[in-house]
Amino acid sequence: MGMPFALRLSFPAFAFESSTTSGRWRARRFPFRFLSSPLQSNPQDPAEEEENFGKESVRRRKQSILVERYSNGAIKRYILDDEVGVRISLTEDVANNNFGALDSSVPETKRPSVLPQFVADFVLPAGFPATSNEILQGVGVGYSTGTAAAATAAAIRWVSKDGIGALGRLFIGGRFGNLFDDDPKQWRMYADFIGSAGSIFDLTTQLYPAYFLPLASLGNLTKAVARGLKDPSSRVIQNHFAASGNLGEVAAKEEVWEVGAQLLGLAVGILILDTPGLVKTFPALTLTWTSMRLLHLWFRYQSLLVLRFDTINLKRARLLVKSHIERSHVPGCADCNKEENILLWETFTKPRITFGVPLEEMISGKKSISEVKALMRVYEKEQYLLMVNWQTKDLEVFVSFKVGATSMSVLRSVWQTYWLHVNWEQHSLDVFYQLAKSHKEMETNFDNFLEQLGQAGWDTNQFNLKVPGGILIDESGFIQSSQGQV
Repeated sequence: MGMPFALRLSFPAFAFESSTTSGRWRARRFPFRFLSSPLQSNPQDPAEEEENFGKESVRRRKQSILVERYSNGAIKRYILDDEVGVRISLTEDVANNNFGALDSSVPETKRPSVLPQFVADFVLPAGFPATSNEILQGVGVGYSTGTAAAATAAAIRWVSKDGIGALGRLFIGGRFGNLFDDDPKQWRMYADFIGSAGSIFDLTTQLYPAYFLPLASLGNLTKAVARGLKDPSSRVIQNHFAASGNLGEVAAKEEVWEVGAQLLGLAVGILILDTPGLVKTFPALTLTWTSMRLLHLWFRYQSLLVLRFDTINLKRARLLVKSHIERSHVPGCADCNKEENILLWETFTKPRITFGVPLEEMISGKKSISEVKALMRVYEKEQYLLMVNWQTKDLEVFVSFKVGATSMSVLRSVWQTYWLHVNWEQHSLDVFYQLAKSHKEMETNFDNFLEQLGQAGWDTNQFNLKVPGGILIDESGFIQSSQGQV
């Protein structure tokens, strides 16, 4: 007969510990051991072990998890527990710091190690891959073509007023580079407004010569910002005219027209200054400049009005959806572009739509499990969540996008928003019923909307409707936990 024996195996295990002061969860590591012994060692009652396992399974099935992934790598988890309520924990996810890894259809792009994330977002387009060697070559590291004289000249230029203007263009290109594709007509018009304001600083240098350097620097900065808005938006407009792929020729001909207009303006200016008998005081010159500038702005506005884009951005999507819901008709490209207000900010458009809202803000801080689950049921088949803002008098909606959302998801959310705007029952207490009803109407009529878009001549293969990349909701944990697979 063998001797009694005991087998002890150790594994690392993790437990989550809640902190009531910080409201966060942190993982702690504990040793976990299996102990095996002969029958004489009085093992645990199998019935009691099965009962404990059943209680743990029931507890896990009562929990659901929603995950919000932020572009900076942070993760916010919404733990829906039927007994405790909604618990929120915010952690840093160092393993997955991009959204591409969440979708197997999107190739994962590694950022070069030489650039921090915020720097890469500032200098590179969204999703642009670059290696460390390419970036080093781009900034000239490793090359010996520079000379001491060139470096000295660059330093002198940098400390001059032109350097401040360069900073303005750098800021515009890095911070607002993703705006020009959506609404080039608006930004081209704003560029002329800002450029006119910059010329005012140049005019005031004659009144205050002692402050020439700061005034001239502000003028250069303002005009540089205007150029930073003008050049990218002009490229988008040029691409619109290059119907046969001749973008270079279109850009060259536009340059001819621009230089010709500048030469004509210089000639007229010299003629006015050299004509005897004309009043050449500063007020007279200022009045002349103001009149010419206003005329220029009016011509610019009229030139942008005649542009006819067949692509759908957010402004045109609003007009098209509104017409389809109210009149069951989609206007053509000419009518819609003519109706489009190129000066109006999106913030002042009704109904107001706020994209990329955190889930915590969408549920109004109530942290109600029933509200969250009802919201997820309504948009189970959608790549977005839409909720009405309770705190405003006029109808305002919050939209948050799921992982894998596309421009079509944005368009569908806009359609549902306008249906709610037209059919909203202000005194109804059942908001989720109205959300479900509007979503059903959208599912029923959206295909007809797309069909009418194609018949009216709109480009339905590409929409200029970007999904905000700051916050995306990952509902995989919610679906799995709902099936008891937490």
